[in-house]
Amino acid sequence: MLIAAVRSFLAYIAVALFVLVTGPVGMLLAMTFGWIDLLYVFGHAGAGMGMALAGIQFKVSGREHVPVERGVVFCANHQSNVDPPVLFRAVHPRLRVLYKQEIDRIPVLARAFRMAGFIPIDRHNKEAAMRSIDQGAASLRAGHSFLIFPEGTRSKTDELLPFKKGGFRMAIKAGAPIVPVAISGGRAAMVKGSAIIRPVTLTVRIGTPVETRDVHVEDRDKLIDRVRQQIATLLAEGPL
Repeated sequence: MLIAAVRSFLAYIAVALFVLVTGPVGMLLAMTFGWIDLLYVFGHAGAGMGMALAGIQFKVSGREHVPVERGVVFCANHQSNVDPPVLFRAVHPRLRVLYKQEIDRIPVLARAFRMAGFIPIDRHNKEAAMRSIDQGAASLRAGHSFLIFPEGTRSKTDELLPFKKGGFRMAIKAGAPIVPVAISGGRAAMVKGSAIIRPVTLTVRIGTPVETRDVHVEDRDKLIDRVRQQIATLLAEGPL
């Protein structure tokens, strides 16, 4: 536990310093020369560094299922705070995220997120949330892929929480496929309420895409049930 605590402290400090140093540089270059991809290069480097210091590794299966010619919505379960950086590195090289607006309280990180095409969603303001969904749908139609956590928060057990509908509405509006993703091992890495990250190897299983081109908004509950069941099936397969 002591070693894990020390490694966690080093990871937090290193990532914070990395963001403070590279964030303004990356944003300046992105604004000046349009090098948005540079933000993703820095993002992958920072996430990789933090994971390496904390001892987080991952194995992936099912990458062959991901469509390469169009934007998709990766729909994943959520067990711990290590899930986002792992999935950011594991499933797509230029992955955008539909994220909780509370993260906007971190100035440099929030600004970099916005410039990279990440979209905040205000769960307490329906009109603002709908504008975010419309913005995300337009980005999907332009060929960009997104990650969503439809449970909305981390699950304390192996049972999936009820899925929120916003990300599915976004996929339907764009006619973009939804790719089910099951990530396991995160709870062993980081217990909810604890800041200590334990060294573990997570499993990421990517399922077959679920098309939304012929799905109407009023049928989204059936779509949600289908995707939720696929994620549950992937989780039941266990670690790689």
